Amino acid sequence: MKLYDYILSPSCYKIRLMAALLGVKLDIRPVDFHPGMEHRGPELLALNPAGSIPILMDGDLVLTESSAMLAYLAARSGPEWLGCDAPQEAARAQQWLSFSHRLTTNLGGARLHQMLLRPGNIEALRAQGIAALRELEAGLFEQRLRDMRFLTLDRPTIADIACFPYVALAPDGGISLDAYPNIRLWLRAIRSLEGFMEMPGIHRLHELKPDPHPVKEDK
Repeated sequence: MKLYDYILSPSCYKIRLMAALLGVKLDIRPVDFHPGMEHRGPELLALNPAGSIPILMDGDLVLTESSAMLAYLAARSGPEWLGCDAPQEAARAQQWLSFSHRLTTNLGGARLHQMLLRPGNIEALRAQGIAALRELEAGLFEQRLRDMRFLTLDRPTIADIACFPYVALAPDGGISLDAYPNIRLWLRAIRSLEGFMEMPGIHRLHELKPDPHPVKEDK
């Protein structure tokens, strides 16, 4: 499978993260998103006329929506990540997948404005982002009342991976996570998963994971 990828894109990262958690190897094709705008060039527009990344290719299959990519990876290599067959749980998973697009628009928009100087109404983006975080905090609080740590179950699903990156990177857009204890616990739970991989700005839990490159003490 080939992933057209930009290392600083949370949408691309969620696909790399899902693949890492599933033990799936991806052929990474770096895209000069900034400043080169390669995603708007003829090669990538031929694959995705919307001019966005990530793009996932597997043989003749070309996927251009990150939620579809998460579902495809899970269906191939870890069906348990799709959730369960109970109608209520399936509906919750789909609802959070849809919710993740709001996070991309508002939290992601604020981050692009701050980091890449993309035009936008930063105050409106932050206000919408805070409203989304409050909704997520309330949902996670309700889950904790059910003794569940994740968005739909007591184990992660593709819904958690869909929402995770833009929330974790909200401070890049000037939106603090200090006021959301349940979100911070949820972020911690995801970062402690076996196989978790980092991206710039999102690190592993150093207190839970051993240092992969320990310093040898002089004797």
